[in-house]
Amino acid sequence: MSDILNKSIVLVLNRNWQAIHVRTPQEAFCQMATNVATGLDIESPLFTPRTWEEWIHLPIREQDEAVQTVRGPIRIPTVIVAVNYAKVPTKRPKLCARSIRERDGNRCQYTGRCLRPEEGNLDHVVPRSRGGKDTWENLVWTSREVNARKGNRLPHEAGLKLLKLPRALKELPVTAFIRNTHCIPEWKLFIADKE
Repeated sequence: MSDILNKSIVLVLNRNWQAIHVRTPQEAFCQMATNVATGLDIESPLFTPRTWEEWIHLPIREQDEAVQTVRGPIRIPTVIVAVNYAKVPTKRPKLCARSIRERDGNRCQYTGRCLRPEEGNLDHVVPRSRGGKDTWENLVWTSREVNARKGNRLPHEAGLKLLKLPRALKELPVTAFIRNTHCIPEWKLFIADKE
């Protein structure tokens, strides 16, 4: 039972019903009990926000997960709504090879050739041996062969020219980063399916 309380299986919506976060049932219960959030009782086609006092008396349906308490079983919410929070937070994608590859459209930034993931790797425009840093502006996706040929040199020293200057990705709404890894059906109403 404690295992389910610590899984991130509760989608948090802002008061405008936009997905903003994922929480554990334990965190969701705390937010509901302190009136920071209401549980969303999703019974097709009705969506009813329920206070903590209402929630603890809801019947447990066949498809519901529940926890046993001294009061009896309590349904675990799959979606809660923050009562006073309207903003949709933003964040920048994590700086990693996948993000650089996606930013650069899977193309070698020196030749323009479209690459499969295993055909490319990261290149430091200014090599680390010359003070180059791991930043959005200094990393590009390139073919393994071109990167090996470039070595410790600057692009112009290796006879290469960047197709475009690398830039940091813009911040995106956190909704773009929320994944339904536990395949919770109710989440599909609030977030787009992503692979």
